[in-house]
Amino acid sequence: MTEPTNPQERPVPAATLEAVARLIQVVDTLRSPGGCPWDQKQTVESLTPHLVEECHEMADAVARKDAVETCEELGDLMMGILMVARVAEEDRGFGLQDVAEAITAKLIRRHPHVYGETVVEGSGEVLRNWEQIKKQEKQDKGSDESTLSGVPRSMPALLRAYRVGEKASNAGFDWPDLHGPSAKVEEEWNEFQEAISSDDKQRASEELGDLLFAVVNVARKLKIEPELALRGTIERFSARFRHVEQKLEKPLAEATLEEMDALWEEAKSFDGKA
Repeated sequence: MTEPTNPQERPVPAATLEAVARLIQVVDTLRSPGGCPWDQKQTVESLTPHLVEECHEMADAVARKDAVETCEELGDLMMGILMVARVAEEDRGFGLQDVAEAITAKLIRRHPHVYGETVVEGSGEVLRNWEQIKKQEKQDKGSDESTLSGVPRSMPALLRAYRVGEKASNAGFDWPDLHGPSAKVEEEWNEFQEAISSDDKQRASEELGDLLFAVVNVARKLKIEPELALRGTIERFSARFRHVEQKLEKPLAEATLEEMDALWEEAKSFDGKA
């Protein structure tokens, strides 16, 4: 059981504050007259795709377990956030201070077991409390109160499926153990096969979606991020396929499947993956 606390917040190291302040200064200089012409003409709308791209590049670095690249990509992402806040200060009526104050207040409000008197037992109860607090906040604002409303439709589908399942679980709508979603995968696979046999492409598409969603729920129960797991598989596939291309002494179009498969198995032996 976690007891309620009045946390003694440790001071932020001076070197960290100086580094962040210097980055803020650089971003401000780039945006200001005499700075960078490209940065000066950017808008919140034009910067948003770059911010999304930086998020994906950071995720790629995490999937590769490359600490140096992860640090660098986090820096790019941090710079992007600061630049959007800097531009918003000019035409949206808020700036970096407002952003920082708003998220700080939200974090304190949503952690009453740390900054208040709430007592919780484990992370599961923390997540349930978090969702209840969010729901109350939406009620106060008069916005969509659905538990799922906070999952952006623009998310990659695999990640969105994971987050939708996670939020439903936090609200108490979930199987008690791994057996439920595992059995669901088998059920959806059988229905997908039936749809293929019926030659109904629309039904097959729907059943494939159900199957993928069921697999994501298995991953969620195992606490495996499916987005990162799939990225890893794509990287391994790409490396093995490049090996096939490099080792073949003829164009791919002229090689037999048996020749390519033999080189594929050779590539698998190098990384130890089945």
